[in-house]
Amino acid sequence: MGEWHGGTLVGFDLETTGTEPGESRIVTAALVEVTAGEIRSRRGWLADPGTDIPEQAAAIHGISTERAAAEGRPAPEVAEEIAAELVAHWRAGAVVVAYNAAFDLTLLSAELARYGLPSLADRLGGAETGPVVDPLTIDRAVDRYRRGKRTLEAVCGVYGVTLEAAHEAGADALAAVQVARAIADRHPRVAELTPTALHAEQARWHARWATDFQSYLRGRGTPDALIDTAWPLRAFTPAPTPA
Repeated sequence: MGEWHGGTLVGFDLETTGTEPGESRIVTAALVEVTAGEIRSRRGWLADPGTDIPEQAAAIHGISTERAAAEGRPAPEVAEEIAAELVAHWRAGAVVVAYNAAFDLTLLSAELARYGLPSLADRLGGAETGPVVDPLTIDRAVDRYRRGKRTLEAVCGVYGVTLEAAHEAGADALAAVQVARAIADRHPRVAELTPTALHAEQARWHARWATDFQSYLRGRGTPDALIDTAWPLRAFTPAPTPA
């Protein structure tokens, strides 16, 4: 198979302290390498974010403040290792797959900035990222008018992918890869794009969706609604590390 989804795909997922990428911290992370549909390697991390994990977040991913402090590794070490491995995969020709990629990649970038570590662009010689596939962005574009939720769980159901343990980083990373492959199988025009061309198309698709969604929200009584059109990295100002 010559298309991108038959090559090496690296699923990437973060579970975090919150939903704002400039302020939230990494709690768990995973990279799952898949080649031609077969799992080649898995890597997972548990970090001590250096701040409390809100109960609402802990209820989703199952990691409490106490457990992260007792068992997690220092956040700067975790952020550095994740970035180094992502860049190594990109340099080896892999495509990184992340569901709602702008959240995970922006949050990682904010963590790197917070701890004074080299950015992804620093490591890649100026490129913002390597090739990224975001099944959420693609699904919104190729099945624009489908009703219902677009969570990873919901989209797994649409494409016949089994999600073994939602909000466990390794399971979510693998499911993102499987959904990406399923979308490519169902939509040949997506499969036929090169990773570079698909990356550029996703940036356009996301900008269109963000603009339309912002207009919808403003028309429904939220006149100051702002939806970031940037993809796969949003602008951010990282919150300072607690003293």
